[in-house]
Amino acid sequence: MSEDTKTDLPPDQLSVNPKSDKFDVEVLKRGVGIRFKGRQRTDIEEYSISGGWVRVQAGKTLDRQGNPLTLKLNGPVEAWYEDLGDDAPVRKAD
Repeated sequence: MSEDTKTDLPPDQLSVNPKSDKFDVEVLKRGVGIRFKGRQRTDIEEYSISGGWVRVQAGKTLDRQGNPLTLKLNGPVEAWYEDLGDDAPVRKAD
């Protein structure tokens, strides 16, 4: 894989929660598309491609600290940068 292709792939793990160590504002500014179990999703809070899971918010339920309660769903995850258009390289589990 060339160096240009590596920079065109989103990270293996990413979170939208600023308190998470997987949070990266520069990556999120570019826009990351997520496909989970063959369906494009826009409600993903966190994902791990190598781990094969995503976290989604469980309705409007909040925990004691006021953070959204999330559910961990297992399955194949694919990610790509939305700013690269329709032919963007897709990162998926090897």
